[in-house]
Amino acid sequence: MAKGASIRFKSYKETVQKLLDILQLHRELKKYDKIILKPNLAMYQEESTPKEFAEEVVKFCLIHKNPVAEIFIVEGGDGYETADLFEAYGYKTLAEKYGVGLIDLNEAETEQIENEKFLKFPEIIYPKILREGMLISITRLSESDETGISGAISTMLGAFPSTYYSGFFSQGKNKIRKWPIKYSIHDIVRCKVPEFAIVDASKHGQILAGLPFEIDKQSAKLLGKEWQEIPYLKLLDDYLTEDRVEEIEE
Repeated sequence: MAKGASIRFKSYKETVQKLLDILQLHRELKKYDKIILKPNLAMYQEESTPKEFAEEVVKFCLIHKNPVAEIFIVEGGDGYETADLFEAYGYKTLAEKYGVGLIDLNEAETEQIENEKFLKFPEIIYPKILREGMLISITRLSESDETGISGAISTMLGAFPSTYYSGFFSQGKNKIRKWPIKYSIHDIVRCKVPEFAIVDASKHGQILAGLPFEIDKQSAKLLGKEWQEIPYLKLLDDYLTEDRVEEIEE
């Protein structure tokens, strides 16, 4: 499968289907018994993944999944109850309409992951469901004061369960903000990189899809930024380059 592609936006119904067909996503979907869609649901609607966009991805997955595969939509609210976010943005209705599961990552079953390549965390408590199938990031492109861009990779901050990473007097995941947020993004992605990303950049005339790291680079350009200016992308690129060098030396 290609690293990524973009297509001019006409409508969610037409554009999402066409782009995923071009990238032959159906071939990948059939390899998995669980398909896990990770939207970004935040305080502000303009930063959150539109239900109408997610619906077209759900429909594509239902048509092309293998017969026994299950589809889940997952999120872990940061400072807000995830169930309230699912309700407010129409995801509860969407799940009921198509018979897909909704999972609150703040309350999901977890496992402890240790990785010598973590930069800040000695270990991470991570939702097991995310490692049990094909993980697809579905996000709406926007600028973010905290992460530079709200994109395919930064949405994985939702994988930190608030049960373990919130403060004593707050629902917010304060413990992932002890240092610049780029380090928390780096470490959570070390647990698992989504297999695929679909980004709603319709406000900029496009829909993008492909490998998350490459799609976020292109997303930065759509916002008039050099991807090297986005702290988490620069950090990830630095360490991914080191990984490639180590593999070659081995």
